[in-house]
Amino acid sequence: MSSRKKIILYNPKTVFFDMPLALLAIGSVIDQKKYEVIIIDARVEENVVELIKQHIHNAICFGVTIITGAPIKDGLYISQKVKQLNPDLPVIWGGWHTSLFPAQPIEDHSFIDITVYGQGEETFKELVDHLVEGIPLDNVKGIAYRNNENVVKNPTRPLLAMDSFGRINYDLINVERYFEKKGKRQFDYISSTGCYFRCAFCADPFVYERNYTAIPAAKMGDDLEYYYQKYKFSDLNFQDETFFTYANRIEEFTKELISRKINISWVATMRADQGERLTYKIWKLCKQSGLRRLLIGVESGSQEMLDWMKKDIKLSQVFFCAEKCNELDISVIFPFIVGFPSETDESVADTIKVIKNLRSHSPNFDTPIFYFNPYPGSAITEEVVNNGYELPSSTEEWGDFDYIGSSGPWVSREKENFFEAFKFYLKLGYGRKREVLFYPLRILAQWRCNNDQYKFPIEKFIIEKIRPMQLSS
Repeated sequence: MSSRKKIILYNPKTVFFDMPLALLAIGSVIDQKKYEVIIIDARVEENVVELIKQHIHNAICFGVTIITGAPIKDGLYISQKVKQLNPDLPVIWGGWHTSLFPAQPIEDHSFIDITVYGQGEETFKELVDHLVEGIPLDNVKGIAYRNNENVVKNPTRPLLAMDSFGRINYDLINVERYFEKKGKRQFDYISSTGCYFRCAFCADPFVYERNYTAIPAAKMGDDLEYYYQKYKFSDLNFQDETFFTYANRIEEFTKELISRKINISWVATMRADQGERLTYKIWKLCKQSGLRRLLIGVESGSQEMLDWMKKDIKLSQVFFCAEKCNELDISVIFPFIVGFPSETDESVADTIKVIKNLRSHSPNFDTPIFYFNPYPGSAITEEVVNNGYELPSSTEEWGDFDYIGSSGPWVSREKENFFEAFKFYLKLGYGRKREVLFYPLRILAQWRCNNDQYKFPIEKFIIEKIRPMQLSS
């Protein structure tokens, strides 16, 4: 029986099964000789309250990672339950939501004592030491906390270099359970934090103030070789915001994979301007080292809209990347966003045109379409709030916020119906599925998309009768 004090870290229920990298990051900087880190993930565990009860008697604190949206509800429920079980145990929230709203969760709920905002590794490590030693929290940068009846927000902690931290300890979780949930031996890894860019729909510029830090290629090679031998994964999923920020680093990284004989496939995010700056040699090295898929955000098919949202890319760069990926047989997800405030019909028409163009390039290209919702911390959100739009006013209300699925207030019912039909027929007409049974429906769906004819959706009726499918992007 271990005599070490425990640190319980909790990942709320969500609909995806990426490994809890945020909790692994902060758990790995904790001195394992002094403390036992327990990660409880509601996505892979069935009875989390019983698990918490097993460890709570010897715990120092209870930490929860929170993203804005539905996970907040589960985070609130479990945090309150923890306080009922042990009223003296500090409950700490961190993650994207508290980086946007450091004070609000504490103000709204008496069972939340401390929040961590920004990069969390060093902050959490220092916070744990202060809690154990009973030192006041006023000099811990990057936190907000309750002081009697007041909420105090301490100064921001500067972004620290990622290579200043040790190797992430994935043994804090059962890696095999995530492979099972994903249905493949896909390993999640993050090699950089932050982003230099200024996209007005994104919260990154607010959270990291357009700073960026990345693990050097040689250290990535050491890490990945170690994990590859230990966990025997076959696919690598980079969770970076902008993986291709430095071309030289990418070239060195691909050579590390090749020279170390790490025989895997991998996926990552890329900006279109970054792709254009890559030499053909680096593109080929990426393919040779196992690159199978990229995510390249387009957002709009209107250059005017791209300039308005400060995306800082050109549509020509998007098509440059499409051509390179088509040539090298690399799959791409090209996400788009519609329903921005004041978006014109001409802009929407341009977006539809670009989507059709990209889908016709390759069956390995996907073009998911999302509706703009005013995500907190972004410049566009600040603008619409200044113009009278009301954001959720409490932590609990933010739990109802849907920034992916539902249409925003600037999308008419007619426009939403059009895009839902458009997404369905795009998937049917240009998706990867090639069953002979659906060939006539595929041809008809392509005709519909090319001519914007979505009335009398008999194909949708037939498919849903024959075999329920998730065809919406």
